[in-house]
Amino acid sequence: MSSFCNRKNIFGYVSPALLTIFLFLLKSCCFAAPVNFVFGDSLVDAGNNNYIVTLSRANYAPYGIDFGEPTGRYTNGRTIVDIIGQELGLEGFTPPYLAPFTSGMAILQGVNYASGGGGILNDTGKIFGGRFNMDAQLDNFANTRQDIISNIGETAALELLQNALYSVSIGSNDFLDNYLLPIGEQKMVPPELFVTIMISRFREQLTRLYNLGARKIVVANVGPIGCIPYQRDLNPVAGENCASFSNQLAQLFNAELKSLLSELSTSLRDSKFVYADVYRMVENILENYRSYSFESPNSSCCQAAGPHGGLLPCGPSSKVCSDRSKYVFWDQYHPSDAANIIVAKRLLDGDSNDISPINIRQLVQA
Repeated sequence: MSSFCNRKNIFGYVSPALLTIFLFLLKSCCFAAPVNFVFGDSLVDAGNNNYIVTLSRANYAPYGIDFGEPTGRYTNGRTIVDIIGQELGLEGFTPPYLAPFTSGMAILQGVNYASGGGGILNDTGKIFGGRFNMDAQLDNFANTRQDIISNIGETAALELLQNALYSVSIGSNDFLDNYLLPIGEQKMVPPELFVTIMISRFREQLTRLYNLGARKIVVANVGPIGCIPYQRDLNPVAGENCASFSNQLAQLFNAELKSLLSELSTSLRDSKFVYADVYRMVENILENYRSYSFESPNSSCCQAAGPHGGLLPCGPSSKVCSDRSKYVFWDQYHPSDAANIIVAKRLLDGDSNDISPINIRQLVQA
């Protein structure tokens, strides 16, 4: 438990303004959910791309149809980090960094830096124009860090940061919107070298996150990208099977990522890096979809074109399924709220087959 909770007689020594800050921190670190900082791509973007010039957006119907309104989330409802935050007791959702209301005391509850189209590598997603890659997201977090220090002082800020939860979900776009593109790097470098480049850059980025104060860091691996409707429709020779080469790329990266997190946990003092095996969880859902009450494991709920709805983006003129809870995929790339619930709960309370060495609930309490 944070030392904020152990201080005695503090109320007699602080001004009313400092007392307000203290009570806020006391509530945050001792009695409620942890502060939550989110990094990643469109799987966890909560609306940052609404505020930049980009082709990658989700702030229009039918996105958000089960959320109440389009917000910039690339699904029909909540993202995985939204659901995890609710389960941990967060008041509201972690706000996007660029939103005008993400300032002042609000940042003491955490900030979401994720950006649709973003990747580990800086060239990833450039076909969309604007997006925040991982380096830019870390720059934005560094700005937030300074704002927190300005709000509550360096000692309290560092303690808040070290007790916070950090969620990182990035890497899929480095394959989908970089390596696998017709104009991508596939023709220039072999898969093993590309993954080595990704891992090398990611090592630097995660180390920088640690140096900025992060200690409890959950890193999701790349899911079975060959199984999304977009890849199915681009690879029709696979029939109803997933695109094997795309999944092989993900598996190659995931093996190296798991070793990287083990290495960082050993080399970075007091760090707790947790490996979230999203690939395994989604693969399990797809293979056993009926036991999860899904009816369609291959096609998107929101369809514009393609046998699986994967050839054109979901939009206002798209056909939307009547029961979103029966579909694993919402659109050509992203899972539905129903699928996100399953993954989120397994990340929270799953065993070491899903998330290791500990799950998120155990990490929060560590």
